[in-house]
Amino acid sequence: MSRIDQPPQTLRDIVQERMREAIIAGQFAPGERLVERPLCDQLGVSRTVVRETIRYLEAEGLVEILPGKGPIVAQLSWEDARQIYDIRQMLETAAATACARNMTPGLSGALQDALKVLQEAVAAGIPGPMLRATTEFYRIIFEGAGHSVAWEIAQRLNGRISRLRAVTLSTEERQKPGPAHMQEICGAIVSGDAKAARTAIERHLEDAKRTAQRLLQEE
Repeated sequence: MSRIDQPPQTLRDIVQERMREAIIAGQFAPGERLVERPLCDQLGVSRTVVRETIRYLEAEGLVEILPGKGPIVAQLSWEDARQIYDIRQMLETAAATACARNMTPGLSGALQDALKVLQEAVAAGIPGPMLRATTEFYRIIFEGAGHSVAWEIAQRLNGRISRLRAVTLSTEERQKPGPAHMQEICGAIVSGDAKAARTAIERHLEDAKRTAQRLLQEE
């Protein structure tokens, strides 16, 4: 028998993924109430599964529980976004520079394959696959760097990071498109140039941060 590399998703995992993607894609507006019964009907699951999912998404920062009102989609403020970008800069620049120093042929191939999947997802224009491909691209960078604890921290913010990505990807007013930044980051890391890798990450985050600030402050 062949080894099972990834166990099958549980029903709760599937519901969490679908609700997370619906919030990130804007199908639920910030501040909108998440009412259990309609969610149960839409997803075909029990209230217990929906409640567990809401608690999980609350821990990710995508849902807030308000007294007397219940669960709502969390508001995304510029102040929260600014802190997330600052944290990302610390974690991602360190990971990119270490990954570049640790470069091997196997790691190079894995990162370039992940970039190709990301580019194909962007070309298809479907938010869910795009965001999953972006997460996988970064996972390989952190894994190549040997920064497993930093990746755990990044994963706790992943819901809000993906939400910001969805906001900034939806505009054409960035200095450079996201995939072009990813290409630059990948090229610098694969070449083993730690300094260029750090610079590429910084440029990408500065561009995204500036775009998010404008959009969120206007909102």
